[in-house]
Amino acid sequence: MSKILTVAAIGLGGRGWNYTSVMKAEKDKFKVVAGCDLIKEKRENFRKNFGLTNFDVFESEDEFFKKRRADVLIVATQDGDHVRHAIKGLGLGYDILCEKPISNNLEDCFRLLEAQKKYGKKIMVCHVLRYAPAFRKAKEILDAGLIGELITIDDIEQVQYLHQAHSFVRGNWRKKEETSPMILQKCCHDLDLLQWFANSGCEEISSLGDLRFFIPKNRPEGSAERCMDCKYVHTCEYSAYEAYITKKFWGRFAVLNGLDDTDENVIECLKTGPYGRCVFCSDNDVVDNEIVMMRFNNKITANLRMTAFTANGGRILHFYGSRGELELNEEEGALKLKRFGSEPEIIPISSLTDAQSGHGGGDTGTVNAFYDYVTGSSDGETVLEKSIESHLMAFAAEESRLRGGEMLKIDHKK
Repeated sequence: MSKILTVAAIGLGGRGWNYTSVMKAEKDKFKVVAGCDLIKEKRENFRKNFGLTNFDVFESEDEFFKKRRADVLIVATQDGDHVRHAIKGLGLGYDILCEKPISNNLEDCFRLLEAQKKYGKKIMVCHVLRYAPAFRKAKEILDAGLIGELITIDDIEQVQYLHQAHSFVRGNWRKKEETSPMILQKCCHDLDLLQWFANSGCEEISSLGDLRFFIPKNRPEGSAERCMDCKYVHTCEYSAYEAYITKKFWGRFAVLNGLDDTDENVIECLKTGPYGRCVFCSDNDVVDNEIVMMRFNNKITANLRMTAFTANGGRILHFYGSRGELELNEEEGALKLKRFGSEPEIIPISSLTDAQSGHGGGDTGTVNAFYDYVTGSSDGETVLEKSIESHLMAFAAEESRLRGGEMLKIDHKK
């Protein structure tokens, strides 16, 4: 019989809830036994969902970290809190599953690495797309040489207009100083994937991007500062009412902040909460468009385009090889293998997995990979030391953007 790992989680919002919910379904591997969050409604939902007592769920991180409460710890708090919470967990003897990004500060990434070495515990970072079946299939095709030598990669990160408005204009990730730059918080997935697909560290990188649209000068004439007070409430593409009430956009859970999921509660939250603000009247400062160009140590090149301005979400990656092409298109739900001189082969993404968890099955894959890593049946793919590479790339890309797109060498000796 396999060992059942007991789980404690700090940060019970969207990501913490997702991972613990997957673990609840994997009952032969995990048992969730404790949690911590500042928000009462989130604590109460967590307590009910996992059948816990009030003594198992904490508001104060100091109380939560007074003693070790489980075998493993999920750290799913805000970006700037990850390292502090992870180091406290290491000191108590936890193995850790850490939400990405590791930190919004590069020095803290290395401080956590030193702490891990000191305490001798395991840390895996949630670069969940590595574990999604579609991306693993693409990696398999590339490594098998089916398109010959890989020459270059194009990656389009379609954030999608409502997702941008929800998370990066109105939501928790709207301000760089409070969380992290867009290239790190949203695109460290892509940077991790690109260096994984290239089988190489990054040698140099350049970036251009800005906040172009979600700014006060683009506010429609006669509009209100809040959607519920605005004459455009039913006609604006970015209307919070239309997004969360009419379209039932997935971000409703964040709007409700732990309240029961009813339209009446959503409307009340939109009247006063951050998700009811006009997208042109928020205090956001992260970019809404960015392009990144990079060259890897093995001379493979890649382009990454992050844009808010797409109707649908999902990544589109195009791999160009010496003997063919491969496209991974999440929006169309297919991989397309085009070997030169042969008929295209179409692989539906739906044929690769039955998983219904987030990120195309990547959340389930991540949780199961974490189990294998902690129990010793694998060395782990997105372990802390390896995951720092994508962060080096992200911080260098942001520096390049601020310097007008200057091509910068990646310093791997930091």
